[in-house]
Amino acid sequence: MESQEPPQLPAPGTLLVDAQDRIGEFRGEWCGLWSLRPVTGRTEWTVNPEDVQPADAKQRLHAETARANARSRGEVL
Repeated sequence: MESQEPPQLPAPGTLLVDAQDRIGEFRGEWCGLWSLRPVTGRTEWTVNPEDVQPADAKQRLHAETARANARSRGEVL
């Protein structure tokens, strides 16, 4: 049986998509789990590194638009 290497940590702020199609910014690693934060603020959540993938161009655009809209409404990010 081959030993699988853990996924390489992304840079903080990297946009990732989890298994539930939630887009979040990578915040860090804790006890083998990765912490993601919604681009519009709110509460972080943790995911298994195997359950995320980098956001594609369409997902990044959607996230960046949501962030800009939240800022224009004066929401705390």
